[in-house]
Amino acid sequence: MLDMSLDWWEFIVRAIVVYAVLLLIVRLSGKRTVGQFTPFDLLVVMLLSEAVSNSLSGGDDSLVGGLIIAVTLVALNMVIAFATSRSKRIEAIMDGKPVVIGRDGELFDDLLKSNRIGMSEIENAFHAADVTKEEMAYAILEADGTINILKKKQESS
Repeated sequence: MLDMSLDWWEFIVRAIVVYAVLLLIVRLSGKRTVGQFTPFDLLVVMLLSEAVSNSLSGGDDSLVGGLIIAVTLVALNMVIAFATSRSKRIEAIMDGKPVVIGRDGELFDDLLKSNRIGMSEIENAFHAADVTKEEMAYAILEADGTINILKKKQESS
């Protein structure tokens, strides 16, 4: 239970490499993957965790090895959170930036497609904001994957 089949530092290196690769994969997959999981996205996340579990542990089932991996992953997460809170540039790289996907009642189809946003998601955002397409000033895909619809200001007569 306490005997490790790998050196302690190898657990740390494995955790860093797997964390970095998965972080890159998730960032490349787009805002919608991160923001709002569909059942299919959840399935992929579950399968990813299973797929990389042996990469993390190298076949070692020791308690100590698992704890080293856990501490390393939490520490990496804390380092990323610290770095993004201190640097706008790192925050933009890690979290992304908002994207205007519509303006003045017009949705930008090319941006909807490139960000893999379906019309049902747009309709849900309009409904949640209680705004019609014609009343829309801006539609914004936020860095966290949510869609915000801003209503045009009422002109006073």
